[in-house]
Formats: sequence, structure tokens, C-alpha cells
Amino acid sequence: MTYSYDLIVVGGGHAGIEAALASAHMGKKTLLLTLDIKKIANMPCNPNIGGSAKGIVVREIDALGGMMGIFADHDPLQIKILNTGKGPGVRCLRAQEDKIGYPRYVQSVVLNTPNLTVKEAMVVSLVHDDKKVYGVRLENGEEILAKITILTTGTYMESTILVGHTVKEIGPEGDRSSKGLSPYLAKMGLKIFRLKTGTPARLQRDSIDYSVMEEEPGMEGYLNFSYMSDRYHKLDEQVLCHLLYTTPKTHAIINKHLGDSAMYSGFVKGTGARYCPSIEDKIVRFSDKERHQLFIEPESRYTDSMYLQGLSTSMPVHVQEKMIRSLKGLENVVILKYGYAIEYDAIDPLELKPTLELKKWENLYCAGQIIGTSGYEEAAGLGLIAGINAVLKLDNKDPLILKRDEAYIGVMIDDLVTKGTEEPYRLLSSRSEYRLLLRHDNADARLTEIGRKVGLVKDDRWERYIKSQKAIAAAKAILESTQVGAKTPIVEYLESVGYPNYNGGLTVAELIKRPHVTLEDLLPLLSPLALEGLDYNDFFQLETDIKYEGYINKQRQEAKRLKKLEEVKIPTSITYENLDGLRIEARQRLAKVKPLTIGQAKRISGVNPNDIIILMTYLRRYSENEK
Repeated sequence: MTYSYDLIVVGGGHAGIEAALASAHMGKKTLLLTLDIKKIANMPCNPNIGGSAKGIVVREIDALGGMMGIFADHDPLQIKILNTGKGPGVRCLRAQEDKIGYPRYVQSVVLNTPNLTVKEAMVVSLVHDDKKVYGVRLENGEEILAKITILTTGTYMESTILVGHTVKEIGPEGDRSSKGLSPYLAKMGLKIFRLKTGTPARLQRDSIDYSVMEEEPGMEGYLNFSYMSDRYHKLDEQVLCHLLYTTPKTHAIINKHLGDSAMYSGFVKGTGARYCPSIEDKIVRFSDKERHQLFIEPESRYTDSMYLQGLSTSMPVHVQEKMIRSLKGLENVVILKYGYAIEYDAIDPLELKPTLELKKWENLYCAGQIIGTSGYEEAAGLGLIAGINAVLKLDNKDPLILKRDEAYIGVMIDDLVTKGTEEPYRLLSSRSEYRLLLRHDNADARLTEIGRKVGLVKDDRWERYIKSQKAIAAAKAILESTQVGAKTPIVEYLESVGYPNYNGGLTVAELIKRPHVTLEDLLPLLSPLALEGLDYNDFFQLETDIKYEGYINKQRQEAKRLKKLEEVKIPTSITYENLDGLRIEARQRLAKVKPLTIGQAKRISGVNPNDIIILMTYLRRYSENEK
């Protein structure tokens, strides 16, 4: 068989971009198929990157050698660190991106990347035999063959837009819906399910009265997603966002018109995101709340469109007008676009291996919203891993499977392929049991060596990483060996933060382990102590590693203990249906997921500890018989 490409990526969203660029950067001849080149990296919902857990994923993508962090740092409208009042395990970056500028920059990179060809086309089916996929078939009947195919179709498969009782078979923002591929995948034996998401109205900038709203500025400082970015965005260069709230009148309008909503009138068939609900869903589910937060956020420097964050809805147009104008500052607003719900087909993620290859079909991978996730960042992380694993398979190398204590990306993939999802999966910091290990400041320390090993981290990034790690190690050695005497400035400072009567004898490292004592406060009092070669991120990483050393070591020990279960492999030849002693539910769940290890089996919903004991006993006998 003659292949035109090593790898085909179907879909030009955030998952497809990372998959295609990873493949091209790793030296493979790659084809990216998209419905519209001008919509590559489009942001049909809020054009922001980052946020809770998501911001850490962008850092992880960057540390592995992916591109989203570089794209996000190019020219954001606003950037800030979230959760600064909480522990370091939940801090993360969030940037309001430019809806016009962001995709424009991404497209310029994608269209000028060696080894990568971009073609506008709709894929309606796949080329395959009874077990392997060999490429795609286009709407015009053309077949394009490739060694591996990755599907990253986002929310386009059989998509419909719903506003009130009106249903249109179109994609996000009125784009074409992808027709044919979803039914074809179902014929191939894959489980397809229906999901829903939505978006709020867009408002004209100059028709809003901001004087009655709270200002939400960005943040000054050395804030970047990418470890390779050197340009920082001053506060006076950033745009303002604004905070407002729903009113009793808003709630009354929504309650009165619930029957008009697509969601509550029975028109919506798909399951919506629990953690990003429509405003009507919020009003019903949280009826005890008197008000809900909303944000006015700019979409671009090049348009006068403002995004009404928090008011996603599928209400009819005339109801949306009443709802929006019931808000303080929006009484006379001009509405540029109305909100809508969108339904689309997705593949059950339990159909996937941890590599993101389909269990039933060799050489077919999937990533992004097609496997049930929600969000640009989740999609990009999955796309990157799918692209990496596709290339590693082509090169006959071991796949990359990130563990739960290594990356939020690992947590996400494990959740999807082990537990599945019935709603658009959104990554949250609460999903990780190792939050102190998976911080936004140490993504490079966790993942750069892995990125180097798979071939995505090039020399310039590697040299910068090595320099950073050496500077942190040298600074830590200084802090652990430098004793702090009982000089007056030191004594006064410690007394001011709750530690009176300091008599000396402790090292700098020992002092900063105490609550309220910070390295930033101590350093000026310890002159001429100099920590050379540290940037803002290195400094934060250094202090965090020292201050929370006890907690970090505890989580590492727990991860090490559980790692033993991950090392117990389960042969793929095992059939669970007739395995004596296992409960029927456990047999069914294990047979569906086909876990690779005891650790993965232990995390499957519906499999209890006694089932694991029986399975391990069986594996010991199986191993003895094999010998």
C-alpha cells in the first residue's frame, strides 16, 4: 500500500493543531484537514486560555514541547494569576486572548511549518479493513492514505444549534456541520453519544455602562505560560474586564420562560457540562442563590464585541433581550450576537487506550471534544499526546503514558479512559490527588526531560531548562547552608509575622518553612546573600519546594506506593467474563475498559477492593502457568 502521508489529522481546532504540529516537529509528513483554514484555532466560546487546572495544562503542554503556551503569550488582552490567596497547588495563569489575533498568529505558524500540509476538506468516512485504518475518504469521494489517522473534530460532528424552539443543522458560529463521519464511526462499532455545550450573547462595547460594575484588572509581573517566552505584558498594556451580577428581575424572567428554553422544553438531547451550565440551569439548580456572578470581557482589539461570561443560554432571542437588559449597566445595551446551545456527537472515551488509540481499530487515534472533553486546553493537551504517541508508534518506540502524579494531562486521560464520562469533561484541580506535585511553577521540572526524550524539546529549550534547574539547585544549597543570626532587622521581621524572641541558629530554608515567612521578605535582610540566575518562576518554584517540602515528600511517597500497582501488568489476553469469583458488574466493567495494570483496574468505577484481590490472585496463577 502506498501512503501519501505518515499521519493525517482531521480537524483544525486546538487538539488538531497540537497533534499536527507535534507530528511535523517530530519529522513526519503530516496532513491537517479542516473545513475552513480561516477557522484554524477558532475560539467560538470565550477567547480565554488557562484558569483553574487548565492553566497548569498549558504549562505542561509547553514543557513537553507543545505550542499552546507560546501562542497564548503572543499578544494577550489581559493576564493574571488566579487563586493567589490559596496554596501553590491550585495557583494558575489565566489570559484573555484576542479572538482575532490568536487564531491569526496560530495560522501563520501552522501554514509555515515544515512537514505540514493543510487542506480544506470534509471527511465523511475512513479507509480500513477489518482491524486497521489506512486513511480517510472525503466528501468528494477522494481517498487519502496515511499510516495513522487522528480524529479531532471538536463539536462539529452532526452538530445542531438550538435557540429556543429553533433547531438548525450547523456548527459553531454558523459554520458547516460535519456530516457523515459520525454515523460511519457508529457502523464501525464505536459507541457514539450526544453532548451539549453553549455560549452567551456578545455585546457592543460602547453601549455598556461600566460605571456601575466592578473593575477586574489584569496583573503586573513576569507572567507567561511558556518557559520560552521573554516578553512580559505590563499592566497599562492590558485591558480591563468587569464584574456584575444577575438581579431578582433576571431570575424572574428566566423562571417565567423556562418552557421557552431549548434545554427545558425537550429540544436538547445531549448532556451539558455540569461545571459550565447555562444560566437557566444555574437558576433551577441553585434556586437558593440570590445572584450569580457575570463578567464582561473583551473579545478582541479589532472588534467592539464584548463577551458576557456566565450567561450562556438557549433561550429565544426575545427572552435573551429581556434577561440581558435586566442587568445593571446593560439596560440600553446593543446585542451583537445572541447566545445558543450546540449539540454534537462524540465517541465514548472508554473506547480508547491510554495512548488515545482506539481499542477496536489500530492506527486510529482521537483527541479533544470528540472524546467527551470541554475546553481549549483539555483539547490541546489530548491532541499533543495523540500526536506524540502516533509518531512513537510509527517509530516502533514505547508510547508516552503520563501518570497521575506526573501531569494533569495524565490525570485527564486516565479519568477518560478508565472512568469514562457522560457529560463534557472539564479538568478541575480537585480531580488530582497530587496537587502539590502538579503545580504550575514546576511543569518544566516534571516534563521537559520527557519532551526531550520523545524528540519535541529542541536544543534551545533544553539548554534554558538545564540552566534554570542548575540555578534552582545552587540557590537551594545556599539557603539550606546559610544560618540566620539574631540581627535586629531579622528579629523584628520575625516578630511582625508571629515569631517573637528569635535567638538565631536556623538556616534560611528552615525559616521559610514557617507560615507567613517568605523568601522575598528575608532576602533584603540577608545582604549580601545573592541567588543568581533565578527568574520569577524559578524563585517561586524554589520557595515552594522548600516551604512545602514535608507535604510534597508525603505525596511523593504515596505516589511511589501506588506505583507498585501500576507496575503489575494485566495481559491483554485475559477474558473477564468467565473469571470465577468476580462480581458480574466488575466483570462487565473490566471487560469494557480492558485495564493495562492493576492500578488502572483499581480506579474503574464499579470495581471494589475485593474484586482487585481476586484479580491479583488470578494473575499470580496465570503467571505461574505461563512459566
